[in-house]
Amino acid sequence: MSTPIHPITQPHLSFQVLSQPEIERIHTATLEVIAHTGVRFPLPQALDILEAHGASIDRITQIARIPGQVIEDALKLAPPVYTLAARDLSQDLSLDGKHVYLGTDGCGVEVLDPFTGELHRATKSDVACSVRTMDALEDVAFWWSMVSAQDCPENSRSLHELDAAWNNTTKHLQTESLVHANEMRTAIEMASAIAGGKQALRQRPLLSIMQCTISPLAHEGGSLEAGLIAAEAGLPVGYMTMASCASTGPATMAGNLVVGNAEVISVLALIQMAYPGAPVYYAAAQTAMDLRTGAYTGGGPEDFLFGAASNQLADFYHVPLSMGTFATGAKEPDWQAAVDDSFSAFMACASGADMLLGCGLLHGSRILSYEEMLMDCEIYSIVRKMLEGIPVNDEALALDVINSVGPGGNFLAQKHTRQHMRELWLPNLMDRRPYEQWLEKHDGAREWARQRAQDILKNHQPDPLEPKLAEELKRIIKIHEKAN
Repeated sequence: MSTPIHPITQPHLSFQVLSQPEIERIHTATLEVIAHTGVRFPLPQALDILEAHGASIDRITQIARIPGQVIEDALKLAPPVYTLAARDLSQDLSLDGKHVYLGTDGCGVEVLDPFTGELHRATKSDVACSVRTMDALEDVAFWWSMVSAQDCPENSRSLHELDAAWNNTTKHLQTESLVHANEMRTAIEMASAIAGGKQALRQRPLLSIMQCTISPLAHEGGSLEAGLIAAEAGLPVGYMTMASCASTGPATMAGNLVVGNAEVISVLALIQMAYPGAPVYYAAAQTAMDLRTGAYTGGGPEDFLFGAASNQLADFYHVPLSMGTFATGAKEPDWQAAVDDSFSAFMACASGADMLLGCGLLHGSRILSYEEMLMDCEIYSIVRKMLEGIPVNDEALALDVINSVGPGGNFLAQKHTRQHMRELWLPNLMDRRPYEQWLEKHDGAREWARQRAQDILKNHQPDPLEPKLAEELKRIIKIHEKAN
């Protein structure tokens, strides 16, 4: 039986960091950058499409300067609401602006072994284990390729990751690893086999695609081609900016938002020009350069503010948002990880992001930690409870119950208490024991998370693929490897 999904639904609380005039000013500035500075599209097919719709193209530099009205008209064609399908119908994800779904992070290259604690390079077996773990977690709604199958051939690695995922979860799959045309075509063939044909896949996209931009103001040819192929097949496609203040973007946050926004909406507009009405989404994980080392931070106030601002921009364009959250720069599940992940999750959830990415990785998305995955879910569950707010109605005010108990009594035996007590949040990992009990064992969240992960890996059995489908996926990958 599949694990039920527990997303944030119609949050009562909301948070905005930008006023409507500020959003419109960023939009206007973005259009000016796209029209006058331009964005690099290193793919002849993309340049042809843009030129046919009125863009000025420099074939030598591969820079397209696209009029603002062309961008706006194209974006209006994007569907504001659609569904990410899952193998199990009950796990479908409606991107309708009323839900916040948590996904895992990608794509790490090392794993902290949940049994030995040792760090090792990721393999396909690690991919399978990480998928099986997230499949058991109610808080996690969809899969991202958490780690790279580095023991598999480079030209088919991403396909092996999909194979491991479809064999270990019934939830929706989203991947950022398909960055070449041949890989994308093969992945579509695999997804079509699962869905029951290409038309069935178009109606129920079991796979969605993430690509990254190249900041500042550029795209990568393979990612552009792969994204266009996916869009043609009806798969939802998003492009993520990771523009970083003071390095790949201006030092100012507003300027960094303009650069990232120009990258994302220019390519979403391209997809709509090529395939009007194709499902697309906005994606962002902007940050600020660490001024001491020049490194990607993976946490900090700028990241948290970018999370809220990006959702407002996505809402302005009426497309869903996939937001990079969690993804702490901490090296282990510690105080820094908790601070990074709590603030980033709250800001993204309170602003209404549709998809959250980042659960389970450390060191700026390089290292998979099973303990961190479980602890991130605890953070998400706290945020979910906070965003429910405080309902105020006759039943919640409980005046009859208060009157019945009166001064000096207690509410333990009241029917009202029995009816509502399970609405109170209970931790799985936070320590609420008496001090003396803790003193005896000196254990806590990290040990309990590790034990829970070990239990899942030993005992959880996801609903498997039919044996014929599992063999078909292997056959498709083998054909791809021989041809490439």
